[in-house]
Amino acid sequence: MNIEILFVFALLLITIGLFIWDRIRMDLVAMMVVVALAVSGIITPAETVSGFGQSLVVMIAGLFVVGEGLFRTGVAAAVGSWIMRMGGQSEKKLLLVLIPVVAGMSAVMSSTGAVALFIPVVLSICRSARLQPSRMLMPLSFASLIGGMMTLIGTPPNMVASTQLQVAGFEPFGFFDFTPIGGIILIVGTVYLVFIAPALLPETGVREAVHPYLKEFAERYGIQDNLYRLRVRNDSELVGKTVSDARLRTQFEVTVFAIRRDGKLLSSLMPVLSETLIEGGDILLAYSEPEGIEKMCIQTGCMFFGFPDDERTRMDKEFGVAEVMLHNRSPIVGKTIQGARFREQYNLSVIGVLRDGKPLTTRYNGEPLAFGDTLLLAGGWRYIEALEERHNFVVLETPAEMTETSARWGHAPIALFIMLSMLVLMISGVLSSLSAILLAAVAMILTGCINMNEAYRSLNATSLVLIAGMLPLALAIQKSGALDLIVNGLLSILGNSTPILICAGLFVLTSVLSQFISNTATTVLIAPIAIAIAQGLGMSPEPFMMAVAIAASTAFSTPIASPVNTLVLVPGNYRFIDFVKVGLPLQVMAMIITLLITPLIFPF
Repeated sequence: MNIEILFVFALLLITIGLFIWDRIRMDLVAMMVVVALAVSGIITPAETVSGFGQSLVVMIAGLFVVGEGLFRTGVAAAVGSWIMRMGGQSEKKLLLVLIPVVAGMSAVMSSTGAVALFIPVVLSICRSARLQPSRMLMPLSFASLIGGMMTLIGTPPNMVASTQLQVAGFEPFGFFDFTPIGGIILIVGTVYLVFIAPALLPETGVREAVHPYLKEFAERYGIQDNLYRLRVRNDSELVGKTVSDARLRTQFEVTVFAIRRDGKLLSSLMPVLSETLIEGGDILLAYSEPEGIEKMCIQTGCMFFGFPDDERTRMDKEFGVAEVMLHNRSPIVGKTIQGARFREQYNLSVIGVLRDGKPLTTRYNGEPLAFGDTLLLAGGWRYIEALEERHNFVVLETPAEMTETSARWGHAPIALFIMLSMLVLMISGVLSSLSAILLAAVAMILTGCINMNEAYRSLNATSLVLIAGMLPLALAIQKSGALDLIVNGLLSILGNSTPILICAGLFVLTSVLSQFISNTATTVLIAPIAIAIAQGLGMSPEPFMMAVAIAASTAFSTPIASPVNTLVLVPGNYRFIDFVKVGLPLQVMAMIITLLITPLIFPF
């Protein structure tokens, strides 16, 4: 064992120790590794920073941008809503829906891509269901890794194993040869992740939400029971009048804050709601005391009916509220709501007023506004977002839904088309994965799904630096001869063992190495050894190669084992030891299943 091998082993152990110690940020540890390798001379200076130019790092950065586009246009929230409709508010039920969906996607596309696209979806679900992301993001990551085991194209190690068989003169693996073993691991893994892993996952994966939900705003201002939908009859006197001309607030103390027409909410589409002409069949979304609504319906020819939950859910996607306070220099102080011309100036309606912490009644329209009054403004999300640029008041709070809803929801079909096109290009092989992802990222920006500032903010620098910083260590392990030393040691130990024990040894070696270096590189190195062992024993190499391929995808036990683990590290607020606690049992399960099932399908 030469000095270079000793140095690499020492650096690897120190790195793992620092990760477990958890007192130094992981991305800083990765940069320390880069510096140590640069000084050592084991790899060239260019190779020490080569990780930052690796296609994998660039692909992940591009996927962050694509994921941000899906988030900003509301696609992520829509997928999250579908999963929530299937799974409800229950953590277990949500995981039972999420895990198969993610695994299915990972079976036909990059696991890294699937996780990057689903992180905003999971965060949206967690906000809506009041769950901690730490309880769902690691299962998301592990589900994608298991999904990669299920098909030939699911993960690069499967392709490497199949290609190595063909090069050695044997029949390559078919597309679905991996499915029986991967499918059983998925079933067992799902049971483990849903019913056992939660006891091992941390409870500190998210800070409490700093923004209240729309429901809480309604309760705070006492308006939760005073929301109505009013259908305008064709013979109503309101037909042909603008909202302003109808003077509903003045006559009946009724505030119309949106109009739904042909399924669309006009408050977020029309530039000025007050100048919108009312048509027969329109549904007015209004706020008032019951007597005001009743009086208005009698005199104007409208029909009122309830405000069901599905209407609230639909409205939340396009429409929101914000709480603002008047400061002492605001020109609005001393004016009434009508005199302040809120609708004309801000395209928003005042639906609640707090004074001295107490809600005023709906009859506040003629009340002069005072310094310190808190107003609840309602309208389209894009007008809510624009409030930050106003100086007539201080924006106190916006709802939690604003973080998962976008003023750009109209771009959702474009963002969805871009994502699906990216997947088709990747799966079909028309373009390389890198080209397809970069094309999709640029398309998200050019089509207005996101802007450049949002694209830059979407890049998770911690994850990118961690991945880029650890790639040179994997290269050093190979170039120094440390990997060859490990492999040769295994061969000397298992040379005369039974086939099942040799498979177990290959599985353990591949799985352990995959926790620290690329699983593709590990497979490239171990696959020829597995074939050589099989030929030396006069046995079929398929079961040995299958064990190597599956083991390469069991990168569960460290956050640097796979890019998918690194991606969830920061949003889940995980520590190194969390992956060990949850991932190690899953690795053992995968090994047992592989050793039991593989000989039945591919006899020795």
